[in-house]
Amino acid sequence: MHAAVLVIHLLLALAIVGLVLLQRSEGGGLGGLAGGGGGLGGLVSPSGGANLLTRATAFCAAGFFATSLILGILAGHGGQGDSILDALPDAPPAVKAPAEEPALPAVPVEG
Repeated sequence: MHAAVLVIHLLLALAIVGLVLLQRSEGGGLGGLAGGGGGLGGLVSPSGGANLLTRATAFCAAGFFATSLILGILAGHGGQGDSILDALPDAPPAVKAPAEEPALPAVPVEG
């Protein structure tokens, strides 16, 4: 199931990239590739085509969000539940306290 959701997730990501590139932006975008100014080869009006692309993008984005949540849930429940820090061996402390108190410095003798 994990692999199937991952494949759907990747397909939705590619679809979102393609749909965003097809949408007409202020600079024109790639929307004019399907036909000279008519958008999508004249199958629908320019405003209808923009509406169709916007709805398709929103649908793919909602699916992408849902598959992201599903993959997160599957990743959380699929593991052993142990922390990687639990596998570390118990190491002694890096710095040990001194065994005796250090001697005080001697007072200089004037001579």
